[in-house]
Amino acid sequence: MGKIIAIANQKGGVGKTTTSINLAASLGVLEKKVLLIDADPQANATSGLGIDVETVEIGTYQILEHSHTPLEAIVKCSSPNVDVIPAHIDLVAIEIELVDKENREYMLKKALESIKDQYDYILIDCAPSLGLLTLNALTAADSVVIPIQCEYFALEGLGKLLNTIKSIQKIHNPDLDIEGLLLTMFDSRLRLSNQVVEEVQKHFNDMVFETVIQRNVKLSEAPSFGESIINYDATSKGAVNYIHLAQEIIKKNSK
Repeated sequence: MGKIIAIANQKGGVGKTTTSINLAASLGVLEKKVLLIDADPQANATSGLGIDVETVEIGTYQILEHSHTPLEAIVKCSSPNVDVIPAHIDLVAIEIELVDKENREYMLKKALESIKDQYDYILIDCAPSLGLLTLNALTAADSVVIPIQCEYFALEGLGKLLNTIKSIQKIHNPDLDIEGLLLTMFDSRLRLSNQVVEEVQKHFNDMVFETVIQRNVKLSEAPSFGESIINYDATSKGAVNYIHLAQEIIKKNSK
């Protein structure tokens, strides 16, 4: 059965979408079948994989309101073994539309039941908030990857996110596990970057991935070409880092 992993942190600009796109592409080249769900109304994971957001007619919005099935929403992208359920800016309205619905936190979980077995990994790129969209993602997920930027205020909001995860484990999803904390945008030349790595590793020990994503200009350039880092420059530091992360996740889940 496929594993559903949410990529979440309510803090913006920490590398959620970069991680979602490039982890999906890396798992794909390692011959895992992957579905990437864009659950952020900014739709950056959609456009970052070369899908024109304006042409999206069936996407995460329709899946959440159960007006279409996930199979109807899936589109192919240029990354091997990676399918995408795209998002559109309209997704922002789903928070209001679902608010009166019964079992509103379980809409995504129910929708994914029909396709969970068809993939090795289903990744959900979450919005930078702890609203109903992220709540749906965490209720549907088996585990969560939390990207943390190696900069000042890195741990800001992390306590709130961990408390939210505890509440979801208690009320909606007792099986939700923390896949790992992922340190991103690491710059070895900066003392601050090294201090953040030391601090996070000291506080969270085994919860932190061994792989650290280094700051790399190619990672910033790739989305403007609608490509993952694997397609854009497979030899770059960013591509090597994400392949290592994918290998670490595969190894952890094969035990």
